Amino acid sequence: MATLRIGDLLKTKGFLNDAQLSIALAQQTITGDLIGDILIKLGFVSPGEMAEALSEQAGIGFINLDGYTIPEDALRLVSREIAERTGFLPLNVENGILTIGINNPSNILAIDTATRISGNPPKVYMVDTESFYEALERAYYFLENPIPHRIANAINEIKTIGALSATMISSLTELLIMDGIRRNATDIHINPLSDTVHVFYRIDGVLHHAHCLPKVIQSGVISRIKILSELDIAEQRLPQDGSFSFSFLNKKYDMRVSTIPTIYGENVAIRILRASISLLRLSSLGFDEYAAERLRLLFSKPYGIILLTGPTGSGKTTTLYAALREINLLEKNVLTVEDPVEYRLSMVKQTEVNEKAGYDFALAGRNFMRHDPDVMLLGEIRDEETARIAIRSSITGHLVLTTLHTADAVTAIPRLIDLNVDRYLLSSSLLAVVAQRLVRKICMNCKTEYQLKGGELKAMGLPELEESVKTAFKGMGCPVCSNTGYLGRTVIGEIFIVSDDIRELIYSGASVGTIKEVAIRNGMKTIRDDGIRKAIEGITTFGEILRVAG
Repeated sequence: MATLRIGDLLKTKGFLNDAQLSIALAQQTITGDLIGDILIKLGFVSPGEMAEALSEQAGIGFINLDGYTIPEDALRLVSREIAERTGFLPLNVENGILTIGINNPSNILAIDTATRISGNPPKVYMVDTESFYEALERAYYFLENPIPHRIANAINEIKTIGALSATMISSLTELLIMDGIRRNATDIHINPLSDTVHVFYRIDGVLHHAHCLPKVIQSGVISRIKILSELDIAEQRLPQDGSFSFSFLNKKYDMRVSTIPTIYGENVAIRILRASISLLRLSSLGFDEYAAERLRLLFSKPYGIILLTGPTGSGKTTTLYAALREINLLEKNVLTVEDPVEYRLSMVKQTEVNEKAGYDFALAGRNFMRHDPDVMLLGEIRDEETARIAIRSSITGHLVLTTLHTADAVTAIPRLIDLNVDRYLLSSSLLAVVAQRLVRKICMNCKTEYQLKGGELKAMGLPELEESVKTAFKGMGCPVCSNTGYLGRTVIGEIFIVSDDIRELIYSGASVGTIKEVAIRNGMKTIRDDGIRKAIEGITTFGEILRVAG
């Protein structure tokens, strides 16, 4: 059977359509670039989707390196020089067998080299080119420059000398940030106590203690962060917010800094935002096929408002952009205002909040109306004016996508009413609310099934499962998942679709409980129900669902 060309294969997998391929071929006549590179550059296909298609074409497995930790023994077995020269990444070594990642399916040299090194044929997986080079750079840099060891040396030097220089402070601050990036942290917390300073990293939604620092470094490190963020170093009595860019291993990170005064000095929280994250599709976020299809139908509506809700860091922006990829961007004019732009998507007019210049969500929303939009993405509803503009835009023939901070889907209604949105306009414009959380996935490398003890689920607060569920899954902990038993995260969510009977309830001022009851009767599955399903299927654990969804 003839091998499908890559464009045709991408089409059969639903990653590409004829119109997109036609535009890419037109661009190829101008630039002469490879068609695969053009498709990625235009944002029609992500690097991961391209690698997945190539792996299927070659008949080998695909592995996503997002959040993957390469064990040191695998890296020490294959030198950086060999990895770069032969084009393969050592991913694991177990029982003398190497697992390798390649970004070129015809790389026979990589397989031969891995066989010669380990004495056994390797397990071979495709990885996308972007992740391949990033993972190679990161893994060998951190192997050759052990950050925790350097931080420990810096602390010992400070304790020995008993004094600080500007160079030492600058170096230690940089090392703390680099360690956060190494661990794939989303946040860094610097918490002062009476005689020490503790550093925590939020990894996969959970805080992990990382370092205990001498009290003497507190003012220096915090002042250094404030200088980078252009904050007032003399002001220690009031909260301050700022940001700075941090470049590391050819990647640019946007650091959002917030300080608050505490009884032991200023507490600092740094949100790490990485530029140019790979885009995903709804089906790869964790929504099941039924939920993904419902979302696709919602995002194909010509007008109305769709809300994404959940706490900070619950993946709302990622879901919004996955949804945008379901919209025909070649036929619809899409404008966005974000804070900041986290994903870059071709054929979408993206703008970024600039508070110093007075450019906020409300101002953007007002001016977007003059640009003939079909779809408007407003990063977040933060105030009454933005809420009013979003509602008004949605009832004048535009599809509006935005986010809101609420506990679940139904409580978005009282939250909007609290922002003085008219009940009638809300009931007639709201299409749906999607509430979501992120839960950690069990590491597939050390996943194991075990028998539940009698009464175990009841003790967890899940008595309804006691009779039907007898086994569960967990990760035992291994080098790949840094001995946590978890690797990566997935979405659990609920989709609250506003039907005609729910519109009546909103307009008449019915209680949240009544609206939720009707929504469940109409087929809505709650976040907790979705999470329990994923735990039963072995994607995550019951403990993780209870931690996140209660």
